[in-house]
Amino acid sequence: MTQIVATTPGLYPLPEWAKDELADLKGHQKEDLVSGDEDEAISEAYERARGDVIDQQRTAGLDRVVEGQLRWDDMLAHPLVVADSVETGGIVRYYDNNNFYRDPIVTGPLAATGDVAAELDAAADRAGETPLQAVLPGPYSLADLATDEHYGDEAALLDAVTEFLADEIKQFPAVETLFLLEPSLAVNPPGDGPDEHASEAVDAVAGATDAGTEVVVHTYWEALEEKVYAHLMDAAVQAIGFDLVSDHDRNVYLAGEYGTKEDVALGLVDGQNTLVESPETIRERVEWFTDQSGEDFGTVYATANTELFYLPVNKFEAKLAALADAADLEEVHA
Repeated sequence: MTQIVATTPGLYPLPEWAKDELADLKGHQKEDLVSGDEDEAISEAYERARGDVIDQQRTAGLDRVVEGQLRWDDMLAHPLVVADSVETGGIVRYYDNNNFYRDPIVTGPLAATGDVAAELDAAADRAGETPLQAVLPGPYSLADLATDEHYGDEAALLDAVTEFLADEIKQFPAVETLFLLEPSLAVNPPGDGPDEHASEAVDAVAGATDAGTEVVVHTYWEALEEKVYAHLMDAAVQAIGFDLVSDHDRNVYLAGEYGTKEDVALGLVDGQNTLVESPETIRERVEWFTDQSGEDFGTVYATANTELFYLPVNKFEAKLAALADAADLEEVHA
C-alpha cells in the first residue's frame, strides 16, 4: 500500500511581523548585509520566525518539518553566499521568473561552513516528534548558479561544489529526509558527458547522508530531458521529483518510459500561484500519475512543485493544510 507523505521543498515566506522587523533591523546594521553576518537582534528575530513556521507545519499536520530557510535571501545560492572564498556580486535574475539574487563568485577553495547544519540543529529543537527534513540545493544547480573565478572549468567547479555540500551534510543532525533541489537540471540541462557527471555529483552528495536518511532529488519548472533523466536514475537516491504543475504530460512520460525509483516526489500544488488546491484535487493528481506511469510506489512525497517563498503568508498556510489533508484522505478519488 502506498504511503502518502505530506511535505514541502522549503524556502518559506517570512511571517508578516518578521518582514517589517527584519527590514528595520537590517537597515540599521548595514546596507549590504549578507546572511551569516547577522547581529544578535537579527539572529533572535530569525529564531522566532523559524519557530513560527515550524509550528505552522506541525499545526497543519505535515509529515515532515523543514527549517523554512527564512535566512536564504538569495534562495538556492545561499549556501555559497555565506561561504568563505565566495564574494557576492551584483543582482542577477533567478532562473526565468521575476526573482533576483546576488551572484556568488567563487574566488578560492570551497569549504563547508556549518551554516545549514546550525539551522537544522535549531529546527530539531523545535520540531518535537515530527520528523525533520533537510533542504539543500543540488550540486548541479548550485554550481550552475555560481560564477567561477578559481577552479577553471565547469567540471572542476561541480566537483568542488559536490564536496562542499557533502561536507556540509556530514555536520547535519539526524534527519529523516533530504530534499536536493535541482531545477537547473531541467531549466539549464547539462549536455552529453556533463549529464553523467551531474548524476555522479548527486550520487556523491546523497552518499554523504546517514544510512537512514531518504534522499529526494526534486526538479521543477520543466521536465528533464530524457538522457538527463536516464543518468539521474543511476544515482543512489530514494526518489526523484516530478513537477506536475508545470508539465504533467512530459513528466509522466519520463516515468512511464524509463521507470522511476521505488518512491517518488510529486509537485502537486503550485508554489507560485495563489489559487489553493483542494485535498481532493491533490489526491486525484497522485492517482493520475500512478495510473499513467504504471508504477506502484512505496512512498509518494506529496509536495509543492517549487519553493513557497513567492506566496502570501495566508495562501502559504492554506497550501500546507491542503497537502496535509490530502495525505490523510482514506481514498484517492478518481
